[in-house]
Amino acid sequence: MLEEKMSKLNEELLKLKAPTGHCRLEINRNNIFTESFRQIMRKRATDCYKRLLVKFKGEEGIDYGGIAREWLSLLSKEMFNPAFGLFQYTRDNQLYINPDSHVNSSHLYYFKFVGRIMALCILHGHQIDADFTLPFYKQMLRQEVTLDDLRFVDVQLYNSLVWFRTNDITDMIESTFTVNHNSFGEVHVHELKTGGSNIPVTEDNKLEYIDLYVKWRLTVGCESQMRAFLKGFNELIPIQLISEFTPQELHMMLGGLNYVDVSDWKKYTKLKHCTVDSNIVRWFWTYVDQLTTEKRQALLKFVLGSHRIPLQGFKALQGSQGPRLFTIHQVNISTNNLPRAHTCFNRIDIPAYESYDIFLEKMNCAIEETEGFNFE
Repeated sequence: MLEEKMSKLNEELLKLKAPTGHCRLEINRNNIFTESFRQIMRKRATDCYKRLLVKFKGEEGIDYGGIAREWLSLLSKEMFNPAFGLFQYTRDNQLYINPDSHVNSSHLYYFKFVGRIMALCILHGHQIDADFTLPFYKQMLRQEVTLDDLRFVDVQLYNSLVWFRTNDITDMIESTFTVNHNSFGEVHVHELKTGGSNIPVTEDNKLEYIDLYVKWRLTVGCESQMRAFLKGFNELIPIQLISEFTPQELHMMLGGLNYVDVSDWKKYTKLKHCTVDSNIVRWFWTYVDQLTTEKRQALLKFVLGSHRIPLQGFKALQGSQGPRLFTIHQVNISTNNLPRAHTCFNRIDIPAYESYDIFLEKMNCAIEETEGFNFE
């Protein structure tokens, strides 16, 4: 069912995409957020429908997908860093909008930018290096939030309101239809409805209070930010194109898979100048099998430019002209060389090392020491 929805969406997106031309970005690695913001926000929607080409200033390389993936990964670290003030993390390391983002006077322009970036990911088959809370995706789809959604953002408040709902609060609670919000050390009182500060919460009206409190916590408190985000997103992808997706499906489509299914990886790997019985191929999969989750993600980042895998798995890896499978290429060069990643082609070139120990040393060195990309 999900693959059918994805196929239908891709058909509609194909109608939007320009058959010729490029959406070019030339970014300084040391100023990635500011330069990306300035260049993306200057572009018209029609420009964003063209093939995405990213170049890092001062670096060689032609973007066939790998540089764009690296750019998105680096940009995500900046955009979603809580220190920047746009988003906060839950206890489960999921992102939600910071209700106090207004401390940055340009925050609404930045939220519009984030919306555009996430739309670009869908348009060009990339994944965003972040996980958002389920209520965030529900709001993207214009769906109502409920008390159950609150547990993804604020477990403590969720438990308190569940207790409210399931217990008789007569003569136990002295609350009114207001919310106290601590913003940088200052407590602000917000009425949940007109005259709320004069309306006590009772057993008879507690369900209304809970409903209003949940809506304030999840939507009203960050309404302007979400509106700006959706404006940026919907300028590129109309809401009706994603309306059939569930919040969970939208989450998976944008974030892809952040775990590695090794059997799927093996199944959808091409071999060049080697066979399944070649030493480097056997050693590569032995190496993958013994890696920790963190190290596997580092390997993916090295060979693909991102540790996120498309929702459909390794068969859906993208190159410049559409799907391009991961390839292990045995190269006839000196074994003094390190393995070389061509992220634009989803390919790794590996010399015919004499032993697994040498292979292991060279692979680890390549992943740990290589920054940027080597290109043909």
